[in-house]
Amino acid sequence: MPTPLIRPGTDADLQRLVDVEIEAGQVFRTVGMPEVAEDVPRISDLREAAEAERLWVTEVGSEVAGYISAEVLDGNAHVAQVSVAPAFAGRALGRAMIEFLEDWGRAVGRPATTLTTFRDVPWNGPYYLRLGYRVLRKENIGPELARTMAHEASLPGIEASMRCAMVKPN
Repeated sequence: MPTPLIRPGTDADLQRLVDVEIEAGQVFRTVGMPEVAEDVPRISDLREAAEAERLWVTEVGSEVAGYISAEVLDGNAHVAQVSVAPAFAGRALGRAMIEFLEDWGRAVGRPATTLTTFRDVPWNGPYYLRLGYRVLRKENIGPELARTMAHEASLPGIEASMRCAMVKPN
């Protein structure tokens, strides 16, 4: 396999990134979450992340294999989205992108990296625990992260009780 390359996302990537996220999301059907699988990301959100230099694409050879986008919430780097195309699953691309975002956070002076995820879905909460993240207790969730979680809970198929916020110090 060619060495993966993580590079800034561009406007030319956006439609492929939508496709990657839709393809990657289909696995949620296997755990009874069809509404999550039906989510379609908005190109405008991806464009905003790219323009803010918070969107990175992973290429394997000449193919876009995945992407990660970041926000800054409560002063921390935050994983807004990470998706790997199913054809490239199992190659540690997700881990590489998360480590890339953690490095970005350190480089711009963020004390930690946060994310929100499904607590019990195997490729979500348990996966991030293996990467060194820990679940944040409710009283330790900052106001911006809390707003993000409330917004996510308003989306189809996302039950707040199934979600958690996680953190890893940088």
